[in-house]
Amino acid sequence: MIIIASVIVDVPVAQTNRPFDYLVPEVYANNLAVGMRVSVPFGKGDRLLQGYVIGLKKAQTKPHNLKKIEHVIDLEPVLNEELLQLSDWLAKKTFSFRISSLQTILPGVMRGKYHKYAQVTDTEDPKVKSVFKHQRMIEITDQLDAQVISDLMRWRQAGKVKFEYAVENQARVKKQKAIILDHSGQEYEKLSQKLRKRAPKQAAVLAYLAREAKEQKHILLQVLNKKFSSSAIRSLVEKSILTEQNVEVKREVIPTDKAFVHEHDKPLLPDQQKAVIAINQATAAKAKKVFLLEGVTGSGKTEVYLQSIKAVLAKGRTALMLVPEIALTPQMVQRVYARFGHQVAVLHSGLSNGEKYDEWRRINANEARVVVGARSAIFAPLKNIGLIIMDEEHEYSYKQEDTPRYHARDVALHRAQVHNCPVVLGSATPSLESRARAEKGVYQLLLLPQRVNQAPLPHVHIVDMRENIEKHRTLDFSRALSDAITVRLAKKEQSVLMLNRRGFSSFVMCRNCGYVAKCPNCDISLTLHMSSHTLKCHYCGHEEQIPKTCPNCHSQKIRYYGTGTEKVAQELKQMYPEARIIRMDVDTTRRKGAYEQLLKKFEKREADILLGTQMIAKGLDFPNVTLVGVINADTALGLPDFRASERTFQLLTQVSGRAGRGSKKGEVYVQSYNPDHYAIKLAQKQDYEQFFRQEMRLRHEGGYPPYYFTVLLQTTHPDESQAAKAAYSILKAIQPYLSEQAIILGPTPKAIARVKNQYYYQIIIKYKNEPKLAVGLNHILELSAKAHDRLLKIAIDREPLQFI
Repeated sequence: MIIIASVIVDVPVAQTNRPFDYLVPEVYANNLAVGMRVSVPFGKGDRLLQGYVIGLKKAQTKPHNLKKIEHVIDLEPVLNEELLQLSDWLAKKTFSFRISSLQTILPGVMRGKYHKYAQVTDTEDPKVKSVFKHQRMIEITDQLDAQVISDLMRWRQAGKVKFEYAVENQARVKKQKAIILDHSGQEYEKLSQKLRKRAPKQAAVLAYLAREAKEQKHILLQVLNKKFSSSAIRSLVEKSILTEQNVEVKREVIPTDKAFVHEHDKPLLPDQQKAVIAINQATAAKAKKVFLLEGVTGSGKTEVYLQSIKAVLAKGRTALMLVPEIALTPQMVQRVYARFGHQVAVLHSGLSNGEKYDEWRRINANEARVVVGARSAIFAPLKNIGLIIMDEEHEYSYKQEDTPRYHARDVALHRAQVHNCPVVLGSATPSLESRARAEKGVYQLLLLPQRVNQAPLPHVHIVDMRENIEKHRTLDFSRALSDAITVRLAKKEQSVLMLNRRGFSSFVMCRNCGYVAKCPNCDISLTLHMSSHTLKCHYCGHEEQIPKTCPNCHSQKIRYYGTGTEKVAQELKQMYPEARIIRMDVDTTRRKGAYEQLLKKFEKREADILLGTQMIAKGLDFPNVTLVGVINADTALGLPDFRASERTFQLLTQVSGRAGRGSKKGEVYVQSYNPDHYAIKLAQKQDYEQFFRQEMRLRHEGGYPPYYFTVLLQTTHPDESQAAKAAYSILKAIQPYLSEQAIILGPTPKAIARVKNQYYYQIIIKYKNEPKLAVGLNHILELSAKAHDRLLKIAIDREPLQFI
């Protein structure tokens, strides 16, 4: 019987967005399974590509000219049936290619790494010999001289050289040398007694192994070498008394320090109890319900999550919990691990590729039953899921900005349908879309209106910074906020200060001619970073020296304007020399583990002030924090985005909730140049209900979500005229698929029209019901693949979260 495999190959273009048939060699016929990775020859040159087996079928006769699978990469499937179906759904939902969806679902290390080699076939040609230098094969890389590559291509046509391809599997387990405990404790004890007089050091090793053999199967050699003489261990190995082997070692992801002490369930308030009962009833009934858990900051949403997970585990099912930021993961993991121990696995972008791979394998092997992670953790290979939780469901980081442009909430709802389980969306400030669905009864609303410790919400002061300028005080700190910091330092209490802009200053400008230093690659001003004495672009990473004179008029009146976390940190040190300050932004948290170290230091009260960007605004719980200061509340209000008010309200409410979470009373100072703006006034009262009503009215008047669905079509090209031309071509192509009720905005350049030397044009489609739209968008996808200009890129984003 002949076996044929249907394979999706690693080429993300429209022509290959379908399975290709390959003959399964006899040696693999009984072992190959759907969901495995394979390497296959593809195209005219039969270059080897990685592919995914999505189907197997039998044939009576061998089809003509069918290529064979070259290698099978996996010993067992890496994608189960549900994840394969999910990849198909994701590709259709986001208008992306199937291979992109498959690669998104799996860890990055499981993508193919390709190598191309040139092999000598004519050993007599002296020019060929001079390039290969007695080697039969050389790897073709970008480092090779252009002339050498040209020669290799010419020699290939002449038959003197042939090209070969290889696919490297990057997914590797970590191994270390270990002593295998292949004897019983009694046997090691007997051997130890025999050696005690003539070789006491060797006897001590065996006596130790006699005790350890009861609990372990092996001991790492590096552990033994710390306790005993390495020469004694080596002698025992040479005598064949001990066996040395390489064993797999799982990379340590969850720290096993003293901070992780087993934690018991906490008593619940009546509203928490109602929420847990409702969720548990849904999990018991395997109901596909969606709950919106809306609770003020500090109302104990996490405890509701944990007790709901406990009930799911008791029924033999698994649980998936998403958090929006890596910064939140350490504290949340600590809480979840304290309840469920080694059943917990962690997945987020802060892990190394090896750590992600090990955690993924633990989940796939059913060794972990609770997964905590950021956006991509929604694809964790959990089986029999009983509950999916999205904490801070309103957060924009749940939306993937690259292909495939998915929202983790959509994937969560889809997986919940497959697994017959509920989804819990939690937030103190739910997105308008989610709250509107709760209003219509699509989601069930669960309210937590009180803080768990009965503490009042912090008192929020709005500081009018226009008055501050008139009194000639520092532009960054009002007298009210600086006095409040002084009081906290005197009381040995902690303060959290938020400024949603990193760097030293926003821009550098000449006071003589008005010249502003801009990025050569993007339509954006460069930001001053004093720590590196450079100007940096936060979009493309361009970096240059700070000018001493104006490049335009040669004046020396170069000044720094605006403010950033680096500058504010410097001001704080001058104002409060005795204060211990932690700065937390992208620049200070680049190094692996930096988030955890900084937060742990603040938790241990080794710092008085935590200054950071919006990464400190949510999820953090420090009982000694009694003051929160927002340096500039207007950062997002000036953006050309209909969600600007919503983002401002959410951010201010979330950061205000960091104060007064313990027994001490909390205070918040919000500095603003727009103190009468409704988003700021309602955030002061933490009045989500009033904000929801007012914002919904404005959205209705403007015709924006949640009253309309939206699609963003975007063209990108290094030549602005080509980007614009392509956008108008797309408009012409999509119009036949739209009714008169659809609203089309554009084509227009994006608010920041050029990024990384690429020009961006966009079309926004607003609609309520367009039956032919999906067909039209698939048509656009096909057109993008057939475009002759390889520099042109076309993107389709369903329900984008930002248009700038």
